[in-house]
Amino acid sequence: MSMSRPILSLVIATLTFSTTSFAATITQQQYDDIAERIKPVGDVYLAGSEPVVEEPSGPRDGATVYGTFCIACHGSGVSGAPIKGKAEDWSARIAQGKDVMKDHAINGFNAMPARGTCMDCSDDEIVAAIEHMIEGL
Repeated sequence: MSMSRPILSLVIATLTFSTTSFAATITQQQYDDIAERIKPVGDVYLAGSEPVVEEPSGPRDGATVYGTFCIACHGSGVSGAPIKGKAEDWSARIAQGKDVMKDHAINGFNAMPARGTCMDCSDDEIVAAIEHMIEGL
């Protein structure tokens, strides 16, 4: 039994040094090939945390922001949201001034969530959406 321990140690040492030697002689192309073979085939996201498919190339106009985010509430009046183009819903808000409307849209107010859930919208895009909803009143 006492002979088997040194032999086992020799085998382990041989395997360790031979794999280290192999790793030291691998070329960049071989490394890239291995990395390509073992890369993930897809991504997993929790519902609602999916990445934006296409990054905006510039500021979105009010109609785009409204059609993507605001229409869910301002199209039907959910939770008392003023409906786009309906003057009687907007008159009291317009009377408070655009600065108040901007503040409420950006920071949230009553049932209105901050930025109307458009967390990647700039302040200018939020203002453009407000102007789109009240145009023609």
